[in-house]
Amino acid sequence: MSTLIIAEAGVNHNGSVATAKELCLSAKEAGADIVKFQTWVTEKLITPGVKQADYQIINTGCNETQFQMLKRLELSYENFTEIKTYCDKIGITFASTADEQDSLDFLIRLGIPFIKIGSGEICNVPYLEHIGKQNKPIILSTGMASTEDIAFSLHILRSQGAVDISLLHCTTSYPCPFDSVNLKAMQTLKNKFGLPVGYSDHTMGIEVPISAVALGATIIEKHFTLDKSLPGPDHSTSLEPYEFKQMVNSIRNIEKALGNGKKVPTKEEIKISNVVLKRIVAKKSIKKGSIIKAEDICTKRNDKGLLAKYWEKIIGTVATKDYSVDDCIE
Repeated sequence: MSTLIIAEAGVNHNGSVATAKELCLSAKEAGADIVKFQTWVTEKLITPGVKQADYQIINTGCNETQFQMLKRLELSYENFTEIKTYCDKIGITFASTADEQDSLDFLIRLGIPFIKIGSGEICNVPYLEHIGKQNKPIILSTGMASTEDIAFSLHILRSQGAVDISLLHCTTSYPCPFDSVNLKAMQTLKNKFGLPVGYSDHTMGIEVPISAVALGATIIEKHFTLDKSLPGPDHSTSLEPYEFKQMVNSIRNIEKALGNGKKVPTKEEIKISNVVLKRIVAKKSIKKGSIIKAEDICTKRNDKGLLAKYWEKIIGTVATKDYSVDDCIE
């Protein structure tokens, strides 16, 4: 099964529906399976006065509260309905992460294919209970969470009927240093919880998500922008379209390279083996009717005759014809 690749457009529309649509089209052209946004009503998400995170202050260059920043980036439900319609038209799947319950209910009515739970909602009991009742596939991001937090959240979801759940390993850091990625934790999650696992990436570049696929990630989520130099909290740590396309192509190549796990010669190897594998040949003249001894034969590359693996079966047999030096033993 192919890795599900999500272009995390997030808030990189900068509050513009036109930019959001351009992100959708660019994501499709870059090979993403899904373009995903974030949906909220600011007044229902955050209290006034909460400071921005350090990375947000650096990336926005604005001395404002989180409330002010989010209000500036907020798109309406009507806006998202228009964006979803556009995605349907161009042939890419629309998704969005709801940051509060009313927005989640709207997105479900809109027809999102799954519910993405952001890392900030880990252990949010009433929200998780509501999600668990929705009878939809769930992708749970695990940034800032311990395995105990994840187990607790899974218990809440399952207690309300949730069944189809995937986990995303994530390190909530923008950008995430390579020595904080801890990709092996993705395998830990798979082994501990027995669920499909993926990776939500915040590193610079494309190496880590590609490596995650090689380690078994079934979902890759990566921030996506039209231009890294645009103002906003996430642009600088996102991939531009050409970079995202490189990542997608690399992931698809890795999927092919992973194969089916069966160790058998390929068609190409079989063809090459005919002229590369050593075969049993006469080391000196051998007369018909004589007993073939080890000192009479050796192994050399040849495209005819018995393979070297039959060496012991040949020793002690009777020569069925005369052999000259380098003749294949048959």
